[in-house]
Parts: sequence; structure tokens; C-alpha cells
Amino acid sequence: MKNEQILKQWLTKIVAPDLNVAAETSAHVDVLTKPPGSLGKLEELVIRLAGMTGKARPQFDRRAVIVMAADHGVVAEGISAFPAEVTPQMVMNFLAGGAAVNVLARHARAEVICVDIGVNADLEHANLLSRNIRKGTANMAQGAAMTREEAIQAILTGVEVVAAEVAKGTQLFVTGEMGIGNTTASAAVMSALTGIAPAAAVGRGTGLDDAGVQRKAAVVSQALSVNRPNREDALDVLCKVGGLEIAGLTGVILAAAAHRCPVVIDGFISTVAALVARQLAPLSTAYMIASHTSDENAHAALLRELELKTMLDLDMRLGEGTGGVLSLHLIDAACLILNEMATFTSAGVSDGSGEGSR
Repeated sequence: MKNEQILKQWLTKIVAPDLNVAAETSAHVDVLTKPPGSLGKLEELVIRLAGMTGKARPQFDRRAVIVMAADHGVVAEGISAFPAEVTPQMVMNFLAGGAAVNVLARHARAEVICVDIGVNADLEHANLLSRNIRKGTANMAQGAAMTREEAIQAILTGVEVVAAEVAKGTQLFVTGEMGIGNTTASAAVMSALTGIAPAAAVGRGTGLDDAGVQRKAAVVSQALSVNRPNREDALDVLCKVGGLEIAGLTGVILAAAAHRCPVVIDGFISTVAALVARQLAPLSTAYMIASHTSDENAHAALLRELELKTMLDLDMRLGEGTGGVLSLHLIDAACLILNEMATFTSAGVSDGSGEGSR
């Protein structure tokens, strides 16, 4: 029970954003040389960022994409268009800088940190964070994916990765993942926690045809029937039908919130981790920034469940943190507007009140 107690201690560190600082930033936004509210979501975003960080003029010079990688035993049920060996192959691609998230992260001035939290292979690389808890989960269609202790250990791994980055000066996090079979595990977690039917929770993942999607829904139904996860206990759901990278990302989200760092949520898998984080610590949602609406079938419904509004809708379903990294440009834009735009007074522009300036 020691690790569960450590996790509970971390959860107590999550506090609400600073509403006074948010109000200060909101007041400044209102005197910038533009009609009130005319920059829409960018205004809302920068006000939220101020409240999260406790800084009226937020900016993020150091940011990291945490890519959690793990394998899934449920791949044995034929639920993916790609074989399991793609997971370790893609991890090496991340480390070589050749994946989509690497390209986009370089453009967005973000570091990609790849964590082996449960890949079913022996991986070695100077830049790999080797935190392998087990060589992939068990087949959840036949029994529990992992033990409760392993799920907690995976969450705490995410917590530790974030804590180490914060110590280096990282101020903003993006969630990313890699794991063949992880949309199936994510659909199972979503179904268990929300009551949404498996048929509505599954999608095409790596590119399944209609028959493959039906098969996937049947496997999720079987996993829920075999394991009977407790909807009121997110850790029970996570260990029975989840994945190690989902648990790791849950820890990333919780630790970012505990350190008052914004965390940009990528696609479907990352948003399922956000759902788990919300059940463990409801205040954590205040630190989540939803990046994009994925083309994965259930993502929009999941975002509604979390009451998160996204910034982008590009029909993407790659994962890796790609949508999250693209959103960094909008975060930068919002902060630049706040920090560099003139006020009516400083620019000598009439504010429409008839007084010439504010």
C-alpha cells in the first residue's frame, strides 16, 4: 500500500488555479487595442494560463512532450491493423528524431522525452528513459491487464518524470503515447468509467475496416465482462482494462497539475488518461488544455464528458502528441498577444468610450 499512499499525497498537492491572478490578466486583456473578446479562445486561454501558473504574464520558454510507450496483450485478439513489433520500432524512430511528433516538436521548440514504461522488447538508447514496469500488459480479454500495484507504479512513473523536468525548468507539458492496441484499452477504460457502450467507444485506430471495428467492440465487451471493473474506482478500471502508457500519462497530468504547470492533452488515448486523472483528482481538469478533436470515433464524446473545448479540429488520429504540439503555437500566440500588444492608453487609441483612451 506504500505506493498508493504516495499517490494520495500527490493528489493533495493539486489546488485550484489562482482566480485573482486570472482576473488581473483578464483586466489587462480588456484594455488591449481590440474590441472586447474579439480574440475569442486566445483570450480565454491566456486567462486560464495565468490562473494555472499564478503569473499574470505567463510565458513558456521550456516545454516537453512526454511520450509514454507500452505494449498491450490484447493485440493477440486481432484488434490492430499493425503488428505489436511496431511499438519498439516506433520508439527507436522517436529517439532518432524521425517521427511526426519529432518534426512538429522541433518547429514548436519542444523537447520530446520518450519513456519505455512497458514495451515488450529490450530497448537501449542514450536518450531513452527506461522505466519498464512489465513487458506489456496481459490480454485483458482473458483477465486483468495488470495488477493494481503495477498501475499505481506506472502513474508514479509519470509523476516522477514530470517532477524531474520541472526541476530542470520545464513549465509546460504535452502528453504523447505509443502502443499498438492502445485505442482498444482506451475504449475499454472509457466504457467502464462513463457507461458508454463499447460499440460507441471504439474507432478505427490504426486503420481497421468495418469488420475490424466490430471485432474490436466485441473484444472490449468481453474484457469488461471478464474483469468487471469498478466504475467508482479508477485504479481498478485502469489495472483491469487499461494500459501502462495510459497510467503513465495519468501521472503526467496529475503531476503537472500539482506543480501548477499547464498540460496539453493530445488525442483519444491521452484524453482517456485525463478522464482517469479527473476521477482521482477533480481539480486536475483546471490544468488541462484540450488540443484537438481527434478523428477517432469517441474522442468528441469524451471531451464533452470532461467539459473540455479544443483549439483544433484537423481530422488527425496519429497520437504521439502531434495535435498537442501543434497547439503550442496557439499557446505562444496567446502569450505574445498578452505580453506584446499595446493598450489603448499606451498606443493613444480611442477605446470607443468617448474619452479617447482608457
